[in-house]
Amino acid sequence: MITARTIAEARAALKGLPRPLGLVPTMGALHDGHLSLVRLAGADCATVAASIFVNPTQFRRDEDLGRYPRDEGRDLRLLEDAGVDVAFVPGVAEMYPPGAATNVHVGGALTASYEAVSRPGHFDGVATVVLKLVQITGCDRLYLGEKDAQQLAVVRRMVADLDVPVAVVGGPTVREADGLAMSSRNSYLDAAQRNAAPRLYRALRAAAVVAASGATAERVAAALADALAGQTPKAPPGAAGHSASAAPPFRLEYAAVVDPNTFEPVGAPRPGHLVVAAAHLGDVRLIDNLRLQ
Repeated sequence: MITARTIAEARAALKGLPRPLGLVPTMGALHDGHLSLVRLAGADCATVAASIFVNPTQFRRDEDLGRYPRDEGRDLRLLEDAGVDVAFVPGVAEMYPPGAATNVHVGGALTASYEAVSRPGHFDGVATVVLKLVQITGCDRLYLGEKDAQQLAVVRRMVADLDVPVAVVGGPTVREADGLAMSSRNSYLDAAQRNAAPRLYRALRAAAVVAASGATAERVAAALADALAGQTPKAPPGAAGHSASAAPPFRLEYAAVVDPNTFEPVGAPRPGHLVVAAAHLGDVRLIDNLRLQ
């Protein structure tokens, strides 16, 4: 595996390699969710590149940029073992040199709700860095996880609107054995929080059962809130929550049923719609989603 630290090195390393070229952008702290995207790219593409860059422009000032987990040596070993051909590992000054003054903004309903409200400016930072990485590598296919569903929709909108010649591929959410969606930020959870964290996925599943009964989106969201709180939703069998006794309480930030492409809320849930949720365990924020079948 070639490790490139500068844009010029990355372009030189990728020049002439077999096509198609797949890119897996990451912020490091790799887990099997990232590596599943590498494997997906390897199955589709002749050459696989991955980036490791903790992008400061997608963090608010009060967010966790300073403590975001970093272990570059481990990450590079994992990428090489997974079959990555070129790893692009730039510094902040390489990606945003002095005087840089351009960013990408995706407008409309897609960036007016949920994660966009909770993290103002986040999607501008994501869209800008993703476009830069696509331009730097010249990749043919871009691989992103479905766990960050709104982010995936934003990137797809940006690619379509700006006629970027890249195919955006979503990889399925990878979960721990107890259902918790894999995330680099899971390392922030203490032991009690980690034991409680899978309740978010169980609440999504309970909400999906309610959706299958023909309930409104409002009722589905309420069922999710009830299940997350450890209450039994007023819903058909299978929607019951789990006891929250002796477990850290969740603080639900949002729960909704949305169109996966526009992230506009829907009134009547249908197969293909997403149940999305964000919740806090102490100072750790978890997001997850489940596609209705």
